[in-house]
Amino acid sequence: MTDKPGGDGLGHALEALAELAARLRAPDGCPWDREQTPVSAAAYLLEEAYEATEAIESGSTEEVRGELGDLLFQVVFQAQLFAEAGGFDLTEVIEEVRAKMVRRHPHVFGEAEAKDAGEVKQRWSEIKRQERRDHPQGLLDSVPLGAPALLRAQRLGSRAAKVGFDWDDAAGVWAKIGEETAELAAAGPESEQAELGDVLFSWAQWARHRGLGAEAALREANRRFTRRFEAMEAMAARLGVALEDMSPDKREELWAAAKAQEAPLSEK
Repeated sequence: MTDKPGGDGLGHALEALAELAARLRAPDGCPWDREQTPVSAAAYLLEEAYEATEAIESGSTEEVRGELGDLLFQVVFQAQLFAEAGGFDLTEVIEEVRAKMVRRHPHVFGEAEAKDAGEVKQRWSEIKRQERRDHPQGLLDSVPLGAPALLRAQRLGSRAAKVGFDWDDAAGVWAKIGEETAELAAAGPESEQAELGDVLFSWAQWARHRGLGAEAALREANRRFTRRFEAMEAMAARLGVALEDMSPDKREELWAAAKAQEAPLSEK
C-alpha cells in the first residue's frame, strides 16, 4: 500500500465501505442485514472485537488485517443504522473521536508539555475528569457493562483507586485473596458462587497492582490448554485409542508429554 493515512486512498476506501453498508440496508439489499437493529448487531461488534484481540495476540499480521477489517465494518454498519434512525452518521463519529483525541493530547496539538508516558497518562486522566464534570455521572458509570468480566473488574478497581479506595500494594491484595479463598472454602451451596466471584475479583485487583492484564492472562491460559489438549488428541489418535477409553494415568501421561513439547513459560 502506498496511500498515507488521511490520503485520498484511505478516504475513498472508507467511503466505499460506508456505501456498501448502505447498499446492504437498501430496500433491495440483503434481507438479513435489513432485519438488524443496533442492539441485534451489537453482538457481532463484540464478537469481532474479541476476534481482533485474539488475532493481535497471535502475532499473525494477515489475521490482524482481516479481523480489523471485520471490526471496522461493524462500526460502519452501526453508524449506518443510527443514521437511518436520524441519530448520527459515520462522519460525525469520525469527527467526534478525532476532536476527542486532539483534546486529550495537548502536548502534541497544543502548548502543553509531557516529559514521559506517565505524565501523559496523568494528563489524560485529568482531561477525562474535566469531561465528566461537564457531563456529570458516577465514577464507575463509564466502565462498560458488556466488557469481559475480568477486564471490567480491573477497570472498576482502577476507577475506585482514583479516589483512594484501594489497597496500598499487591501484598495487601494477596492477603485479601487468602481471606476470600478461606470464605469460599467454608461456603455452602447457596453462597459458593458469590464467594467465587469475590475471589476472582480479588485476583483481578492483584493483577492490576502487578501491572498484569487478568483478561489477557486467562485468554493465554485458554490457548495453552487448547494447544495441549489438541496435542493429547493427536497422540491418542496415533496410538489408536480414544481419550475417553484411556486410564486416568495414561491421560495424565499424554498431558505431561503435550506440556513437554512446549517451551517453558519463562522462555516465551
